[in-house]
Amino acid sequence: MAIASDTGVYYDPYDVGINADPYPTYARLRDEAPVYYNETYDFWALSRHADVEKALVNWQTFSSARSDILDIIKAGVELPSGVILFEDPPLHTMHRGLMSRVFTPRRMAELEDQVREFCCRCLDPLVGSGGFDIIAELATVMPMRVIGMLLGIPEDDQTMIRDRSDANLRTEPGKPMDVQEDAVASGDLFTDYIEWRSKHPSDDLMTALLNAEFEDETGTTRTLTRDEVLTYTAVLAGAGNETTGRLIGWLAKVLADHPDQRRDVHADRSLLPRVIDETLRFEPTGPHVARYVAQDAEYYGTTVPEGSAMLLLVGAANRDERRYDEPDRFDIHRDDVQHLTFGYGLHYCLGANLARLEGRVALDELLNRFPEWDYDRDSMRLAPTSTVRGWEELRLVVP
Repeated sequence: MAIASDTGVYYDPYDVGINADPYPTYARLRDEAPVYYNETYDFWALSRHADVEKALVNWQTFSSARSDILDIIKAGVELPSGVILFEDPPLHTMHRGLMSRVFTPRRMAELEDQVREFCCRCLDPLVGSGGFDIIAELATVMPMRVIGMLLGIPEDDQTMIRDRSDANLRTEPGKPMDVQEDAVASGDLFTDYIEWRSKHPSDDLMTALLNAEFEDETGTTRTLTRDEVLTYTAVLAGAGNETTGRLIGWLAKVLADHPDQRRDVHADRSLLPRVIDETLRFEPTGPHVARYVAQDAEYYGTTVPEGSAMLLLVGAANRDERRYDEPDRFDIHRDDVQHLTFGYGLHYCLGANLARLEGRVALDELLNRFPEWDYDRDSMRLAPTSTVRGWEELRLVVP
């Protein structure tokens, strides 16, 4: 089985041209090089749904302990303790259990009225405007506001927190991320907030993290150290902003491209959850996740050696014709809208329900005010990052 250069297929997560429309490349990878090796950046990639799904649950072979971001794995930096995204069992099991206690379905459901109120405040002034940038006016501000409410970050400081968190994920077009060891999941900018919360408890996640008791890996029952609380807070702030904002942008873009389906959901709001998940399948906000190969792995007659970096191409898996009927067709009425965008197995995204809630409410309120829209193709711009995929600018044109 061919793996790379002898087939002529080339995949590069930093390539701006490929990133603009990765799906033809994904299709070639699935067909011609389902296990692929990139010599330039020294990583492997899996693209078929069955392979990606199995790899996501096989933590013994595909470890998260050195990060789930290719650039960080390749940089070989020392990672802070307590980042559940960068852990395997048993540490991951312990820390995820702790996080699950503060990320409860009840707490998420209680947010809906506040999310809707903030959406209305963003969108109401835009009625009659003729057009607006959905990214600037809603997609970058609403997720920041929601995670700020959850964490207890003052409203005046939320923009600064978002910008600092997002900056750590940015890459120059065509280049890998410049990984700074002290910036990976750094909670330094939250020190003052957490110190304040330790003396003034409230009903927010910072307070919950400060007070939660758990049994650590030594069998000791304790609370989190201050450094651990800082790390957890940094992870929540970063994960809660970037991907949810990209989802809102994709909802606007994809439904403009499929006006008949937009009209269907406008008329029948029970379709909203299907729209969210079909959009996540069709245009995943995170096109890939990385793993460190902890032991040799065999694929299609090729050995991926221990010590390698592996990209699991979620965006390719979500469009695999071996798994979905007509996968390149956006269809909110399809029977099977399952996808791998939120992961699978033990690292399934803890914030998935929150992201779905934000996307659903944002689209609901957008449709309430703007049943029809298109977008300005001349000004639209993809964000300059390889870790997530979405719009930096997307100006909607409304009647």
